[in-house]
Amino acid sequence: MKAIEITSYGAPEVLRVADRPDPVAGVGELLIRVAASGVNRPDVLQRMGHYPVPPGASDLPGLEVAGEIVSGDAAALAEAGFKVGDRVCALIAGGGYAQLCVAPVAQCLPVPKGWSDVDAASLPETFFTVWSNVFERGRLQRGETLLIQGGSSGIGVTAIQIAKALGATVIVTAGSDDKCEACKKLGADHAINYRTSDFVEKAKELTGGKGVDVILDMVAGDYVAREIECLAEDGRLVIIAVQGGVKSQINAGLVLRRRLTITGSTLRPRPVAFKGAIAKALREKVWPLLESGAIKPVIHSTFAAAGEPSGAAQAHTLMESNQHIGKIVLTW
Repeated sequence: MKAIEITSYGAPEVLRVADRPDPVAGVGELLIRVAASGVNRPDVLQRMGHYPVPPGASDLPGLEVAGEIVSGDAAALAEAGFKVGDRVCALIAGGGYAQLCVAPVAQCLPVPKGWSDVDAASLPETFFTVWSNVFERGRLQRGETLLIQGGSSGIGVTAIQIAKALGATVIVTAGSDDKCEACKKLGADHAINYRTSDFVEKAKELTGGKGVDVILDMVAGDYVAREIECLAEDGRLVIIAVQGGVKSQINAGLVLRRRLTITGSTLRPRPVAFKGAIAKALREKVWPLLESGAIKPVIHSTFAAAGEPSGAAQAHTLMESNQHIGKIVLTW
């Protein structure tokens, strides 16, 4: 099969097309003929040498794919209601930048009715991450207010749509007026240009001084102290990335007085059973929203994975530019 290798740590140009042996599905797994592969920030970090591959995972980048089931563990397929030839999308721990990919059956979901493979490849990584962090760790409830840092990212556009569909008020931050407007068109109630406004002051103003109930943070660093200031009583801060740095200095008194929760997680190294439980929740509570059109795919760009120059390199260059709104997808 053709695959995209990281030939050495470095710039996007280190991503090269290579020939690899076809993978074989084991117990509890299925083999997918990949039509499309989602591109995510962890792929960039892995390429740069900042995101080690979990033990046992493929060294190839790629955390989500969509395509057709070629083969698999018959018992696991039957239990999940899948059969050879079905179109699925899957969350994986690596190996997604390839024409064939093995995935745990528990981490696969059917391609939503009416969605293309490109659309479906944009789903798993962001939807698993948002559900696990915003709704399970962050316990966002109908009627509460969610603040999303980076609303125009793949994670951001997913969180906006799910939170709105499930009855929350959504505030986002973004780095330009155009991005703010795009977030509002996706359903965000309010959008703050963090380059021209203080998100702490604006969040307080927009909530009548109460503060927000949940914050989804991909920045960390010095943002954490500021986020604590704009959380409501019993508010929850959920950190899922550290683009602004790993160290923070906070006002612990505010944490005590407002009974705040600061938490975070990484999804990639979690066991199959944990991810499988998320998949079940998504299939029950979110997949109907996808099939009804309440939540729509947001694809910014697609690139031919095995094209020349490397489509993967072009995709990573775009992601690092932060000029995209929504998802970037490779096609095979």
